[in-house]
Amino acid sequence: MEPKLTNRTSAPGPTVRSPKKKKKRRGLRFVRNLFLLMMISAALFSGWFFLTASGNELRYLMADTLITTQHRHWAKYLIGQEGLDRQVAKYMQQFEEMSETTSTVSVHVPPPREEIKKQEEPLVKIEPIEGAKFKGHLLIVRDPKKIRLAVPDKVGKGEKVSSMVKRTGAIAGVNAGGFVDPEWMGNGFQPTGIVISGGKIYYNDGAMTTPTSIVGIDKDGRMVAGKYTPKQMLEMGVQEAVTFTPKFINDGKGLIKNQADGWGIAPRTCMAQTADGTILFAIIDGRQTHSIGATLYDIQQIFLERGAVIAANLDGGSSTVLVHNNEIVNKPASPHGERYLPTAFLVFDDPAKAPIRNVWEGLDISKIDPSKW
Repeated sequence: MEPKLTNRTSAPGPTVRSPKKKKKRRGLRFVRNLFLLMMISAALFSGWFFLTASGNELRYLMADTLITTQHRHWAKYLIGQEGLDRQVAKYMQQFEEMSETTSTVSVHVPPPREEIKKQEEPLVKIEPIEGAKFKGHLLIVRDPKKIRLAVPDKVGKGEKVSSMVKRTGAIAGVNAGGFVDPEWMGNGFQPTGIVISGGKIYYNDGAMTTPTSIVGIDKDGRMVAGKYTPKQMLEMGVQEAVTFTPKFINDGKGLIKNQADGWGIAPRTCMAQTADGTILFAIIDGRQTHSIGATLYDIQQIFLERGAVIAANLDGGSSTVLVHNNEIVNKPASPHGERYLPTAFLVFDDPAKAPIRNVWEGLDISKIDPSKW
C-alpha cells in the first residue's frame, strides 16, 4: 500500500534581510548617534564657552584677535555689540593711560660707529624668536643714530619696505606707522597722525598743539614713545617718528598685566630700547600655519627678558615685514605679499646721505584719496 500523502504547511522561518538593507540601517544608526553626540558636545561646549571663566577668557581672546583685523564687526557674534564697544573703548583708554606714562630711566647712547667697528660688533643682527604659538625675528640695531624714517618716493601711492631698502641703499628695514586704509584696501600713501624724518615734520594731520601718540628716536639716539604735541616733539629734538600706540614698557616695567589684556593674537611689529642704547625690533609672523601670531603681552615678555627699558607697538597685521640685505626675512601675513606703506624704519651706515625727500611737501592733505590707486 502506498503511503498516504498529507498536505502540511511548514512553519515560517526567520526573515532574511539583504546585505544592502543591513548596511543602510547601520549607516542610519551611525548618523543618528553621531548627530546626538555632536548635539551633546555642542551643548557642553556652549555651556563652557559662555558660562565658565576659562571659556570667557578664550571668547574674549578670540574677539580681541578679530578686533585687530578688517573683520572687527565679527567680534559681536562672540561678545555682542555692547561687549565689542566696551572692549574697544577699554583698549583705547588703556592705550591713552600707557601713552601718558613718563620715562625716568636714562639710556646710555653708544659711541660713534667708528668705535663700535673697533669692537667688531655688527651694526645689525637678526635672531629668531618664538613662543608656543608664534615664530618671528628680532632685529637688533647697536647704534640708534643709524636709523632713519623713510617714506615713499612717488606721490599718490605707498611703497613696499623692500623697495625703500633697495632704493635708498639701506642695510635693513621694518614697517613703521599706520595709515588711512579704507576697506583695508588703501593705497598706503596717507599716514595717520604725524611723520618726522631727519628732524623735520613731513606730514601732520593735526595742529601743532594737537597731542598724538608717537614712536620714534630723538637727536641723542634715545627712543621716544608717548603722547606729545608736534611743538613738543620739535622742542624735544625728536628726529624720527610716526604715530602709533600703545607704549607698553616704561622704565623697564611692563604695562600690560596679562595675556587677557594683550590685544588679541596677530602679526606684530614692535620697537624697544635697552639701557645701553640698543634698539630692538620684534617682527612676528601671524595668521599662518607656522605662526598664529602673538599678543602684546608676548612681545612685552620677549623685550623684558632682553633688558628693554622702553617699548611700543608699531603697525602690525598684514603690514608686518622685515627686510635685510634686500631680502624679505619673515613671511608677511597678506596672501599678496608686502603691502604698500607710507613709512618704514631703515638702518643705514650713513643715514645723513640717505635719499629721503618729503613726498607730501606742497600737497593739500585734505584732498588725498587713500583709496585711489
